[in-house]
Amino acid sequence: MNARETFSRGQIIAFLTAIGLIVIFLLLDYKLTIVLTLFTLTSLYLIHILLSFYISFKSIFYGEEIKIKDSELIDKNNYNWPTYTILCPLYREANIIEKFVSNMEALDYPKDKLECFLLLEEDDQETIDKAYSMQLPDYFKIIIVPDGYPKTKPKACNFGLNYATGKYLVIYDAEDRPEIHQLKKAVIAFARSMHSTVCVQAKLNFYNQNQNLLTNFFTCEYTLWFDLILPGFQSIGAPIPLGGTSNHFLSSTLKKLGGWDPFNVTEDCDLGIRLKSEGYNTVILDSTTWEEANSQLKNWIRQRSRWIKGYFQTFLVYTKNPLKTLRNLGLFNFAVFFLVTGFLPFASMINPFLWLTTILYFVFRAEIGPIIEGFYPGPILYMAVFSFIVGNFLYIYNYLVASAKKEHDSNLKFGLLMPFYWVFISVAAWYGGIQLLLKPHYWEKTKHGLLEKGINA
Repeated sequence: MNARETFSRGQIIAFLTAIGLIVIFLLLDYKLTIVLTLFTLTSLYLIHILLSFYISFKSIFYGEEIKIKDSELIDKNNYNWPTYTILCPLYREANIIEKFVSNMEALDYPKDKLECFLLLEEDDQETIDKAYSMQLPDYFKIIIVPDGYPKTKPKACNFGLNYATGKYLVIYDAEDRPEIHQLKKAVIAFARSMHSTVCVQAKLNFYNQNQNLLTNFFTCEYTLWFDLILPGFQSIGAPIPLGGTSNHFLSSTLKKLGGWDPFNVTEDCDLGIRLKSEGYNTVILDSTTWEEANSQLKNWIRQRSRWIKGYFQTFLVYTKNPLKTLRNLGLFNFAVFFLVTGFLPFASMINPFLWLTTILYFVFRAEIGPIIEGFYPGPILYMAVFSFIVGNFLYIYNYLVASAKKEHDSNLKFGLLMPFYWVFISVAAWYGGIQLLLKPHYWEKTKHGLLEKGINA
């Protein structure tokens, strides 16, 4: 149950069989085949819209994210805080390592209860030299990750996990600026949650949201995901695809589960699904870690394509034995898993063709309108129109609600323009889908520190 093997033998047989049947049906009755295909796709879009509405409703009115007041922290001034391990995997990030150390020093947590591991790749001599040249605090330790395949963040984290002695463990990326009380709030969140809770996911957002148009769009998306969707997942008891950072774990359980899948390039999503399938719970903590939003389009596409490729990998891992996953998750949670890790990335790939069809229909309606209408008989047409109008309105409305909840008032106007951003997501989806076949374990490195370098586009 890992991503080392992209497709299982059973999946290959199933895919080839499905393709073969589609070809045969196209030859026998191409029109009926296309109609049935459109009916399936439209039904999935409609189900996803209804799920999105349900999640948003639960998140807005019955959100169960854990909120901890400052007064609770004051009451625990003399609390015997447990030991905490911080993992920071770095690769070719010598330029921002000093900033990371400064951000960790700012954390309001007893330093004698901390151990912070800088996980440096063996072939990254520049970052290694930089780390050793610094006067690191006593609770910092440099760990050299042996060079080998695959060269991924989860492999580095698994290596660091072997050295972890803290009761709790958290991952921070090199550019992260966590809220200074986040570790204490996570400890309280664990104590307040049910016994099966082994992960506390803090929220992520960006400190450079207004750098350029791309960072504004990216902030809208992140705000929707971490401030509306993930709390909604918690409210309905669904599996939570974790963020790549600021996820706090009970160390003993994480070690018991074997850590992260080193072959999955979105190891956080995979682990979130695995936790739920093994009977554990994740809760969302109302504490924000501030990151640097990608301000360069090419760099952003590399990052997003890796995320989408990882979602595909996660979907393929847990459908190698779909009956086991269905049994572990239950029917409803399995449906959520299917829509989020499977259908959503796939929809990003086929959306451009549906958008193009819609544009051609209205622009050249006299010439090709009857042909397109022939593939959309009554029920399919009604579902498609409903999905197009109501679905897009709901998605944009959710961006606005999430931005208002986060008090990102300046970002509200960008929520109205998000359909333009979806085009680039589709580009990244195709890039990631092709890489899934050609270079499934290749880690597209994201460049950090662009803000300081003055790179805006």
